[in-house]
Amino acid sequence: MKTIFFLVLVVIIGSIGYYSLYPDVAKLKKQNPKKTSFMEYREREWKAKGRKLKIQKKWVPLRNVSPYLVKAVIIAEDDKFWSHNGFDLDAMQKALEKDIEKGKFKFGGSTISQQLAKNLYLTPAKNPVRKLKEAIITWRIERSLSKRRIIEIYLNVVEWGEGIFGIEAASARYYGKPAALLTAEEAAHLAAVLPNPRRYNPTGSSRYVERRTRIIYRIMVKRGIVIPEYEDTMTDSDETSTPDPDPPAGENSL
Repeated sequence: MKTIFFLVLVVIIGSIGYYSLYPDVAKLKKQNPKKTSFMEYREREWKAKGRKLKIQKKWVPLRNVSPYLVKAVIIAEDDKFWSHNGFDLDAMQKALEKDIEKGKFKFGGSTISQQLAKNLYLTPAKNPVRKLKEAIITWRIERSLSKRRIIEIYLNVVEWGEGIFGIEAASARYYGKPAALLTAEEAAHLAAVLPNPRRYNPTGSSRYVERRTRIIYRIMVKRGIVIPEYEDTMTDSDETSTPDPDPPAGENSL
């Protein structure tokens, strides 16, 4: 037992030491990541299954992304993004309580900054050591990069479907247009599938996606982000609360 405890302690201390210095997060101030650890993970996964898929991605500056999309994603994934320091303690506490209740380790409640840390440098492994590494890298990302830069990188590397990474590729794939031209409703649909983009399609007919989309859209209207026309096409319900924090599990939400 003492040996196991010692080994665990060594791993923890080693992780803290290594990820406090590496990778070089500061270079992301001016350098766009060509490929993320998560993309490489997907490629290995495809190869193991004998699938010949290629990553679809195209970098787009934040200024060329529809403001509707930026705001819809923040509402859906991390509504406190602009004010927190990388961690939403309330969301983490709720996620931990659910883990304890279900008797399993998932530990959701990840902020956009945490998701970015995982996508850039880690794997989807579900264990406390990976979460520790993620926390250290998240802290360094928040210290090194501006919020605008964090959301810009996130929107360009996050998974939006099988082999689809980044908003420009997603916008082209699902709506046949550049990300700059996305409407408020299209943005809400794209944001709605982020927790599990390989299971859900933003242009599909899933009841879960439609419900989540309506909630996101109505929050946008309530906050004055969207000025609805005379006949609002999204009038099926009056939901105006934050989107369901516990959607079906997917890679982006871990």
